[in-house]
Amino acid sequence: MASSTSLIMDIEIKLDTNIAPGAGKILISEPFLEDPFFKRSVVLLCRHSLAEGSFGLVLNRFLDVEINEVITNFPAFGGRVGMGGPVEPSSLFYLHTQGDVIEDSLHVFDNVYLGGDFEKVKELLNLGIMTKKDVRFFIGYSGWAKDQLQHELDEKSWLVAETSSKAVMESSDKNLWEKALKDLGDDFGFLANFPEDPSLN
Repeated sequence: MASSTSLIMDIEIKLDTNIAPGAGKILISEPFLEDPFFKRSVVLLCRHSLAEGSFGLVLNRFLDVEINEVITNFPAFGGRVGMGGPVEPSSLFYLHTQGDVIEDSLHVFDNVYLGGDFEKVKELLNLGIMTKKDVRFFIGYSGWAKDQLQHELDEKSWLVAETSSKAVMESSDKNLWEKALKDLGDDFGFLANFPEDPSLN
């Protein structure tokens, strides 16, 4: 049986996809990342700037509530509320696919947008034009100061990977972390089977 040290060394060799971070890319945490919030998480980068830092939303953490339970007078449409990150935990953020009609939206990638006119979001939901496949809500966000994310990448804390708008908008799978690794191919898929505590292997 391989020792936990040799397992971790093998993982460090594998943790490099040669994909640069940027808006629309996902960050997949390395298997033994100890941070309690980001442990086995998948983060969509919404903004990334070498000069200003990075902004992202965790895709696979959820609160046990629906959005209309969080905000009064909000349409009931069955959408789950994600835990976007530990920064500004009392603020609401949202991704959507209606950037052509929701003013002040920030384009992230493909047909995925961030924020915009909140009243228009409610209107589209009330009219049935927008459904839970078109919008995702998050409490809080994940942020990195200038050079901070690059430092974490250099330490092999994250894998950078491509994703699709469909995967981002329709994903509510608690196994998203494992799936994201397996989607990278055999060189990375084996990481999904590692125990959370390598000493138990």
